Amino acid sequence: MGKFAGFSPELFLFLAELQQNNDREWFEENRDRYENIVRGPALDFITALEKPIAKISTELRVEAKKVGGSLMRIHRDVRFSKDKSPYKTNVGIQFRHKTGCDVHAPGLYVHLHPDECFLGVGTWHPAGDSLKAIREHIAAHSKDWLKARDNKKFQAEYDLAGESLKRPPRGFDSEHPHIDDLKRKDFIAVKRIDLESVTSPDFVKRTAASFQAAKPFMQFLCQALDVEF
Repeated sequence: MGKFAGFSPELFLFLAELQQNNDREWFEENRDRYENIVRGPALDFITALEKPIAKISTELRVEAKKVGGSLMRIHRDVRFSKDKSPYKTNVGIQFRHKTGCDVHAPGLYVHLHPDECFLGVGTWHPAGDSLKAIREHIAAHSKDWLKARDNKKFQAEYDLAGESLKRPPRGFDSEHPHIDDLKRKDFIAVKRIDLESVTSPDFVKRTAASFQAAKPFMQFLCQALDVEF
């Protein structure tokens, strides 16, 4: 690993070709390309974000490891899927909370794909008890929720996203002023980014600034889950 020199446009060319040739034979023939233009730069990118993310929170894992770190594995879990394609066709990087053990933990996320790139913050598909805790915290601390959700810097960068219930969750008043938020099954926010931004020399700086803007939102969620941030 070395100093992050930026993602090459070849990253997206490789991922696009992988979409068309999603099999082990092609991947093994192109493994050197994967190491040189995908995994290597991704690990350098993670390393470059260590200090900026530590300024946001020291509770987030920033680990530049080939396996088991912030870079998500390229191999798909096909055990319960009709699609048996062995490889993911995106780069996924998650800086999850230290108390979390999987992608459902609160954290910061980078998604790179030829058709869509974005930054994500928050908690995606949290477990039932975590989801209930967040909803109860919003109901009990509505002013704090609004302060985090409607923070100007946060709103300038992100849009709330994810799935929601069609009906109010059990135990919550359908007339609650924030019932639309209480219906959420995901507490995530997304910032769309273009391919040119990803290949820009200042992508680390821009990413760090966007993640910094999400600090109030992340703090609220971690308070709801009773974990440090």
